[in-house]
Amino acid sequence: MLKSQVVLLNVWREVCRHIEIGQSTETVTAMLVRNMPVDWVLVRRIDPPRSCLETVAVGLAAGGRPHPDARTECSDSQMKRLLAWCRRGEVVHLGRGPGKGELRTIVPAGIDAEVLAGPLGDPNAPSGVLVLVAIPDRVFTARHEALMRVLLEPFSVALDNDYRIREMAALREAAEAEKQSLLTRLGRKKLGDTIVGSESGLHAVMQRVELVARSQVPVLILGDTGTGKELIARAIHARSPRANGPIIRVNCGAIPPELIDSQLFGHERGAFTGAVESRKGWFERADGGTLLLDEIGELPLAAQVRLLRILQDGWLERVGGHSPINVDVRMVAATHRDLAAMVAEGSFREDLWYRIAVFPIRLPPLRERPDDVSELAAYFAGRAATRFGLPLVMPSPEDIDLLKSYPWPGNVRELATVIDRAAILGNGTRLDVAAALGVTTGQLRVPLESEKPKSPQLGFSSRIVPLDAAMRQHIEAALAACGGRIEGPHGAAVVLGINPHTLRARMRKLGIDWKKFRNHGES
Repeated sequence: MLKSQVVLLNVWREVCRHIEIGQSTETVTAMLVRNMPVDWVLVRRIDPPRSCLETVAVGLAAGGRPHPDARTECSDSQMKRLLAWCRRGEVVHLGRGPGKGELRTIVPAGIDAEVLAGPLGDPNAPSGVLVLVAIPDRVFTARHEALMRVLLEPFSVALDNDYRIREMAALREAAEAEKQSLLTRLGRKKLGDTIVGSESGLHAVMQRVELVARSQVPVLILGDTGTGKELIARAIHARSPRANGPIIRVNCGAIPPELIDSQLFGHERGAFTGAVESRKGWFERADGGTLLLDEIGELPLAAQVRLLRILQDGWLERVGGHSPINVDVRMVAATHRDLAAMVAEGSFREDLWYRIAVFPIRLPPLRERPDDVSELAAYFAGRAATRFGLPLVMPSPEDIDLLKSYPWPGNVRELATVIDRAAILGNGTRLDVAAALGVTTGQLRVPLESEKPKSPQLGFSSRIVPLDAAMRQHIEAALAACGGRIEGPHGAAVVLGINPHTLRARMRKLGIDWKKFRNHGES
């Protein structure tokens, strides 16, 4: 085997062995000094947008010598000549001094020695330059130039790998920064859902979650609005064999009736006006995972028929399609409505009811979990401090008494909103729970010491309005405060701690017109 072939084989071995280009350049340099009068081996990346060359790897034959400048600025004309040379794929031999000045930018400033240089990467999209610097007072020969040519391909691969590694590192850093930003907005310190009360008020619920999670049967989660039905659905998914698959939540009440089939089951191109391309529905997107159908009681009867078929045999057809598609999806349904009563009324299919109610889980409202209020309030206070950049302030015993005495028609979601508001009103010095609750109820007044009743009640009206009426008052108060705005950082959805689509669906159900609040509150 020729010496150049042996060198090439060893170079390829080192390039493949070391993922970092700096490591492979150092080991290759140690090999080259036995065959060439090499003092330095430089790998330089070409950066046309910034019009410069940057040294990304250095192999030093003799220890203790200073490295050359890492960066060489180029004029536009110099960069054009450099790229034209790369496209020609030539190995250039530069002597000492200013010879071949049009390519002298290849060599870092301060080097006065014999140089061999060759382009790296695709000739049509060059990525860099390999530079071999000779030992002072030594010269490169034609044999050395031939050896230089065989080095270009493995170093091109090494430079390309280095670029990909740097790109992945940048993506990881961006993803980590985005994750931290999201956690800050959510008021969390880590990913994952926290279930406060799992050892107290929700202990029985979590026992049922553990029982059903490993199976594949459908689950029906029943509970008032704001009790945390989605949180329980995610707990079931996280404990199931499908934990590595997707979990997708669909709010059935937020989808316009004419789009439900397309959203759930997908559609083919041309199936209807505006269907310019085929689209997967939520069932296909959740294939291999879990699909949460929130507010399933809002589904029209026609969609219930198609849903029943999927539950029975796992097959669906897209709107406008003719070929059945098999999906492997575990369905979890959730609702605050009385589905049994809807079956009796004929507004919900009895056969579908039997299919989805294989394993029901009822979430108790917050008023039935008074012992959880203090733990939840502390959790939401910590989250509010993180979200709003405020000092951490925990609720006082008096705050907890106020919170426990309130009936919480909006359940845990409303408690989270009240604590957020209390943190903002307290401005980092305290939680102004009394003021925050006053905004929520519209009727709470903190009594004077002489006026305090002897019973545990703290001045709430004994008259309890229906839940829909309380919800309507709550939403209208938020809309009035936000000037009728629903979405955005100053919208009612943020104030209420609810998804804008869910809020619109609830407004439609309650007959709330946002336009009449347009001139109220902030503009």
